Order: sequence, then C-alpha cells, then structure tokens
Amino acid sequence: MFIIEDEAHAELQEGRFQTRPQAIAELRRRAAIPWNEAPNRAPCANSRNCGRRYELVEVDDTVSPWKELSRTLILKISARDVQWVTSEWTH
Repeated sequence: MFIIEDEAHAELQEGRFQTRPQAIAELRRRAAIPWNEAPNRAPCANSRNCGRRYELVEVDDTVSPWKELSRTLILKISARDVQWVTSEWTH
C-alpha cells in the first residue's frame, strides 16, 4: 500500500493507494491545484513562505503497526513553484 505524507509538516495526507501509479495520479492532481488551496495550503501561519513536500511512502499494512518499506520525495509545492523532484513522475 502507498500513502502520501507531507514531510515538511509530518502530516499524513488523506488517501491510501493500492498501487504506485494510483498514488502518483493523486500527486499529479495536487500539482494542478494552487499552493494556497486545500490540500496544498500549508498549515503554517506564514504559508506564503512555506509549502508542502509530498513524499510517497510504501508500507506493509499486513502488520500492525505498519512497516515502512520505502520513502521517496516526489513533489514540492510552494508559493514560488511546483517542483517534481524527478522527471519520471511528470509523464
């Protein structure tokens, strides 16, 4: 299973995805949403100088607590820009 976490704020994002492509599709959707609208609006008091750093986390959910298998920074969203950390996810 895959989950999305905002690493900058240690916030687990809504949604669980059975496959990596499903999770990437959600990140593509978020990349199209302005930085100051949900879910991209950062919880900081000064959100203009803040942003989201979305990581894709693969977990084994057959055990409790979940076991983290991998974690990859995929997407950064801020007032300045939207930045895909690697181009392989933008297609």
